[in-house]
Amino acid sequence: MTSRHDKIPIESLRVSAYTIPTETPEADGTYEWDSTTIVLVEMTAGGKEGLGYTYADSATAKLIDDKLKEVVVGSDAMSVQAAWSLMLHSIRNLGRPGICAMAISAVDTALWDLKARLLDLPLVRLLGQVRDALPIYGSGGFTNYSNEELQNQLRGWVEQGIPRVKMKIGRDGNADSKRVAVARRAIGDDADLFVDANGAYSRKQALARTRAFQEFNVSWFEEPVSSDDLEGLRFIRDRARAGMDIAAGEYGYDIDYFRRMLDAGAVDVLQADATRCCGFTGFLQAATLCDAQHIPLSSHCAPALHVHIGCAASAVRHAEYFHDHVRIERMLFDGVAEPVSGTLRPALDRPGLGLTLKRANAQKLAI
Repeated sequence: MTSRHDKIPIESLRVSAYTIPTETPEADGTYEWDSTTIVLVEMTAGGKEGLGYTYADSATAKLIDDKLKEVVVGSDAMSVQAAWSLMLHSIRNLGRPGICAMAISAVDTALWDLKARLLDLPLVRLLGQVRDALPIYGSGGFTNYSNEELQNQLRGWVEQGIPRVKMKIGRDGNADSKRVAVARRAIGDDADLFVDANGAYSRKQALARTRAFQEFNVSWFEEPVSSDDLEGLRFIRDRARAGMDIAAGEYGYDIDYFRRMLDAGAVDVLQADATRCCGFTGFLQAATLCDAQHIPLSSHCAPALHVHIGCAASAVRHAEYFHDHVRIERMLFDGVAEPVSGTLRPALDRPGLGLTLKRANAQKLAI
């Protein structure tokens, strides 16, 4: 019999990738796409199985299989930080940002899920729950949507009880103000309206947009300029009206990125994505930085993955309920939380993340 003090070695790690076409072609201020790839990690230890994932290219799956698997298998499933450190060491000569960080993210989230399942605890209980429910905002409103499609999507979220919604901008500065006006009419005066330029504007263009959006009470302006332009973000933040938060950080892959952004005073709200920032371990580091600097944190995309960590990190303000990922997570997993009064609640009657792969559905989409 294994005592609670014994090492529980990870016995196996499997990685797979699935590509899901979008319902229609989609675009934001700087990019277009017609499909999304999810890379899934499943690992076993002590008779339990954990899962984690990232939204990334299939090359990420090969990196996990070729590089990370050999250092994780055999490590102690109860010592997530140790396995995380081993993974970081293994990719030293490859470079941490990008695919390496996303590969580590998929494995790290599976490690946390596995540990919680071994302890028969919901992940939020293992991490330390600070709130019962995670506020969300509906996210989509792609730049290639017609006005009617834009209105129908945003209005639909508000009618579901989600009191804040986000739309994409950045393709055409003149058209953006008209689209924002259309969006405001669709959601009424009470719902919060967020916009996301995905770094499409120059500093002066972004500043002009902040002024143009004032009459529509836009309360969130995400990546008005490139997230690499910290001085530009600070320039916009200092000049935007009170009540309009400047947000960025979704492309953060490590703690140093987040520290530089916060030290520069670049944002009112930091964003972090556990599928990119080296998993829940990296997300918690970002949350600690936010606590230290009294800046709120918002999770980016992958709502089913963020619901537990979002209810365990005190700095978190809300989570992005992204149209594409909501659709994919419902398609691939049983146990996905549904919005109630504009929030997601972690399942407390199931261990770990509470997710189970729908293998028959997944197999049809396997790469």
